[in-house]
Amino acid sequence: MLNLAFIYHMHQPYYVNLLSRETELPWVRLHGIKDYLDMVQILAKYPRVRQTFNFVPSLLEQVESFVDSSVKDKFIDMTMRPAESLTDGEKNFLLENFFMINAENCIAGHPRYYELFLKKQGGRHFSATDYRDLQMWFNLAWFDPTFLQERPALKALIKKGRHFGEEDKKVMLEQQMLILAEIIPAYRKFSESGQVEVILSPYYHPILPLLYNSNIAREANHKVSLPARAFLYPGDAERQVAEAVLFYTRRFGRPPAGMWPSEEAVCDHILPILINNGIKWIVSDEAMLFRSFGRKKRDTALLYRMHTAEREEGSIHMTFRDRNLSDLIGFTYHKWDPKDAVSDFMRHLENTAEAFKDRDILVTIAMDGENAWEYYKKDGHPFLNLLYERLSDSKMIRTVTVEDYLRQNTPESKIRRLAAGSWIYGEFGKWIGNPYKNKAWEYLAEARKEMETFLSSGAAEEKTREAAWKQMMICEGSDWFWWYGDYQHDFDRLYRLHLSNFYVIIGKQPPGYLKHSLYANPG
Repeated sequence: MLNLAFIYHMHQPYYVNLLSRETELPWVRLHGIKDYLDMVQILAKYPRVRQTFNFVPSLLEQVESFVDSSVKDKFIDMTMRPAESLTDGEKNFLLENFFMINAENCIAGHPRYYELFLKKQGGRHFSATDYRDLQMWFNLAWFDPTFLQERPALKALIKKGRHFGEEDKKVMLEQQMLILAEIIPAYRKFSESGQVEVILSPYYHPILPLLYNSNIAREANHKVSLPARAFLYPGDAERQVAEAVLFYTRRFGRPPAGMWPSEEAVCDHILPILINNGIKWIVSDEAMLFRSFGRKKRDTALLYRMHTAEREEGSIHMTFRDRNLSDLIGFTYHKWDPKDAVSDFMRHLENTAEAFKDRDILVTIAMDGENAWEYYKKDGHPFLNLLYERLSDSKMIRTVTVEDYLRQNTPESKIRRLAAGSWIYGEFGKWIGNPYKNKAWEYLAEARKEMETFLSSGAAEEKTREAAWKQMMICEGSDWFWWYGDYQHDFDRLYRLHLSNFYVIIGKQPPGYLKHSLYANPG
């Protein structure tokens, strides 16, 4: 029997400015109304389909902050601003930012939004009515299509289509908050039923091996150029895991069984940390599996099984994603007709099941659960519905949660030493190694040194120490380093903002270099 484990990964960077309590970018809220809730609710139609969902705690924390109104959102403020009173600067903001969604699949499908898109492309004048409709349509287009079709309030707004009023904005925003409020309860419900397993990542999505010791990057690529100062804080890696486990347990009523290490980045050194925090299994990329066993060629007989690492602290199980099959869904099938895509995927699985018909195997599909669907028609629903129908009817394939599989199977394969790397080319080059990324690590190391001095003084109140730790852990997140080198100025600004806030929290003047883009002085 082919056991098929889908693991969907949900993550957004930490956008909240801790000092102003303002979210700098809208992507948590907008992905919240498009991707998170519908991905689990669709399973109600397919009770035989079982899946695993991974959430980064800092993402859910941000979702909760919208629900309890503890953050401000500039994009909401700009949405709610009366169209007749918009300043020239505010109009420019709307024109520059309120078309930030896939044009082909998410703008062109809504006639009025597409009309406004063409008008902007042509440099034509926008009336107050145009701006108000743009305020509405940027938000409406981000809703999952099923919500637009099934929720009466949203359905009415879609039917209206144009010439919206200020009251329509309030209705639309209320619907956003209702959907965000449903996310955690929905996953808790499906988790309690057993159809879904919910797992987690380290709290603020850091690259654990690089927190442990940034020199570990050389284990995956011995030619990599590293920062002048190594980052050596194993305790920070442990804190990111422990805080995540605590967060999860409070929301779901029990400790998590599994963990998706951020960017599937692993090394042997982090396994004791995971074991000590009660993690029973992790997922990573096939590249680390093959290197761990010294395989130079792809070996599906090795890939399609669960593995175990036994250490002095205990043991931990590991599953490794089939990169080829995962990437077909993530990056290829959106270009295909859904029927053809599903048939192709099922053919791959059925051929594999036939090839291994003499034993049970585990095929793991691990992929981003958010960004892929923006490139599919109707947010991927035609593809997913057809896929889940075919899987429900299959006699050769059984979908499982990883926890289910472990309850029924005892892994026999042992990993003596886990190779270091991530799911991006099997190394750490997306986060360390070029002058910009390395300088960002040096900024972090300097701030972390100041943290030690601050803590050793013993003068600060507990509340201040907690705030300092929170801000430091945010700065350790992977996303800032990911974007350096791609000239993504929003993330450069955000990283420097978070670092500056850290210095303010500990009562120190932020270094002058944080006022300037890192791109201006990488050396």
